[in-house]
Amino acid sequence: MQQILDPYADRPRWAHVDPHRKDSPISGANYKSAGVDIDAGNALVEAIKPQAKSTSRSGVMAGLGGFGAMFDLKAAGYKDPVLVAGTDGVGTKLKVAISMERHDTVGIDLVAMCVNDLVVQGAEPLFFLDYYAMGKLNIDNGSAVVSGIAEGCRQAGCALIGGETAEMPGMYAGGEYDLAGFSVGAVERDEIITGENVAEGDVVLGLASNGLHSNGFSLVRKVVSDAIIGGKAETKIEAAVRDHIVDKARLAYDGPAPFDKGKTLGEALLAPTRIYVKSCLAAIRASNGAVHALSHITGGGLLENIPRVLPDNLSAEIDVSTWELPAVFSWLQGAGNIAPREMARTFNCGIGMVLIVAADKADEIKSLLEKEGETVFTMGSIIKRTNGDEGTILIGAEKAWG
Repeated sequence: MQQILDPYADRPRWAHVDPHRKDSPISGANYKSAGVDIDAGNALVEAIKPQAKSTSRSGVMAGLGGFGAMFDLKAAGYKDPVLVAGTDGVGTKLKVAISMERHDTVGIDLVAMCVNDLVVQGAEPLFFLDYYAMGKLNIDNGSAVVSGIAEGCRQAGCALIGGETAEMPGMYAGGEYDLAGFSVGAVERDEIITGENVAEGDVVLGLASNGLHSNGFSLVRKVVSDAIIGGKAETKIEAAVRDHIVDKARLAYDGPAPFDKGKTLGEALLAPTRIYVKSCLAAIRASNGAVHALSHITGGGLLENIPRVLPDNLSAEIDVSTWELPAVFSWLQGAGNIAPREMARTFNCGIGMVLIVAADKADEIKSLLEKEGETVFTMGSIIKRTNGDEGTILIGAEKAWG
């Protein structure tokens, strides 16, 4: 895999393309005529070099090795580190970005989905790699995507040390593309957060999300398209009309957002996922063990994600009246006639990260997080789980979100 920060960085980032080979395996043709443009790949590499360089941090060993990027944990300050790795994508939120022809924020989403998963175990994200695949490379679009990835890395404090750009004619239609990310972090062995210290009486703090983040967009797109055609798309023909209206003509996404008059619907839906790394690491490091668990609220929402960090005998009792459901979620619920429980197991509903903390330190940790720029809600507490209880118990959802 060709890396960004290595002695061969003037070559394409593609594993699929040999930059020294001008002939195609297809007799009498060349690679460009088959749909793969090596020169465009080289141009993209030149365009993104400054972006990658801007994310460099202690531990990066640039210039060593032509096929794999290297990172020095000792230089990063670790003594007895455990590596934590995560990989994720952006999902069908990409369909909105492609329809809007706006590609500068989905890279932030990509980084956020990976690094927010690392910090829940107390790990500091160290470096990030991306996989960017499309049918035909567009240099401007590619530069915008990678600029977003670099911005996400800067927000998370990790280095963009490598990546792959795969131009695959026939695999993706039109201007479509896909993204995948991979991040590695580290935590000192005796500082790993597993959730085993969560106890009855602990306080649940919620950090405000920046809108939808990167989950539930298949349902979002269905709600939007159903609204456009005036009813639910039940048949294949209606589904095709729905996709044409929303994903091709962009009539809906270009219009004003029903819940935010200052933005188009597409702009509002594309608000990038918030990155919680620096604020959560600050709270973890300052609390002397009082942060017992963290949960990144992604697919599965509040109902499915919080129990992942709880002992089997405990539940999180959450009072939904402690925060206001953001307008985008209220609109989606009304337009799609979505039940409160379905909202809570599909979307983050305004809470992008949850911290479970010792009760006697809750106010102190809340204040610290607010100083780090977070909007923090005291959502509830940890209780004993009895037979039949779920890991997350929502109080007042039917009334507040009904």
